[in-house]
Amino acid sequence: MNIVIEIAKPKDVEKILNIYKPYILNTAITFECEVPSIEEFRQRIINTLKNYPYLVAKIDDVIVGYAYTSAFKNRAAYNWAVETSVYVDVKHHNMGIGKALYQKLENISKKQNILNMNACIAVLDKGSVSFHQHMGYVQVAYFHQCGYKLGKWYDMVWMEKMLGEHKVEPETFIPFSKLDYQR
Repeated sequence: MNIVIEIAKPKDVEKILNIYKPYILNTAITFECEVPSIEEFRQRIINTLKNYPYLVAKIDDVIVGYAYTSAFKNRAAYNWAVETSVYVDVKHHNMGIGKALYQKLENISKKQNILNMNACIAVLDKGSVSFHQHMGYVQVAYFHQCGYKLGKWYDMVWMEKMLGEHKVEPETFIPFSKLDYQR
């Protein structure tokens, strides 16, 4: 099986949204409760790509997962930290797709001079937490009953991975749209 990672294109929006939709409707993996319109979701991709990577994973030219980074906080002092998100088609779990997407995100983030990768995870089971631990993330915060969805309260954890050394003067953050990105 060959997993190909590419930059998402606005024309991919329906396929990407179809992967995300079951997570919205049937799980608390995302705390989003309503499926966004295709146009709203397309705009999210376009806006993300200005500063951060938005990637799709393909097998046999079919999109089977996606991942992106986004601003950790919208303040200049946080330019070296991002929040990560990854979603894999429910029929393609445990095939290395999430790992391939995260590895590519990390590679790109290093080129952007990102130092901290952060993941916000709803505590449903050990799956997402274990995946992030396997990818080198450590838990840095635990929040109790902070999200309510599908008739239940959920705890949430923040996990973090350091990509580089925090020097006195960090290298300048490079927006993804300005990066000379090579596959």
